[in-house]
Amino acid sequence: MTRLFPHPFLTLTLILVWCLLSQAFTLGTVVFGTILGIIIPFVTAAFWPDRPKISNPFKLLVYIVIVIYDIIVANVVVAAIILFKSNAARRPAWVPIPLELKSPEAITVLAGTITLTPGTVSVDLSEDGRSLLVHALDAPDPDGVRDDIKSRYESRLKEIFE
Repeated sequence: MTRLFPHPFLTLTLILVWCLLSQAFTLGTVVFGTILGIIIPFVTAAFWPDRPKISNPFKLLVYIVIVIYDIIVANVVVAAIILFKSNAARRPAWVPIPLELKSPEAITVLAGTITLTPGTVSVDLSEDGRSLLVHALDAPDPDGVRDDIKSRYESRLKEIFE
């Protein structure tokens, strides 16, 4: 079964995405989506040698809810910064984040989370993978930004992936 469906979640996602792109849930779109959902993961399986181990799926769900909430709040904060704070009053900063994460998947999720959250963007990962460089739109306290990222995101990802 794992040979036919090397990544079952990806298969289900591809079926759903195909039906949404087709704007119809007819038998034909579901069948074609299923064909794509079987072929694409099978063809790309060589590029996924190890599946990330998720120790607690519930914690992953909690993490996703937290990230969605943070994205909504950050949108409002960034809008307020752009509309009401002058350029001279803004304090952009480059913030190095020392990483405790070891899993490449966890580091990728952390970098993606930071970039998805308005006002911050992941810019660079050190060659040894031990530090992530982040740019913050307005960071009067760069150490506070670092501490927030480590406590709010990295600690949770460590529980999920390691």
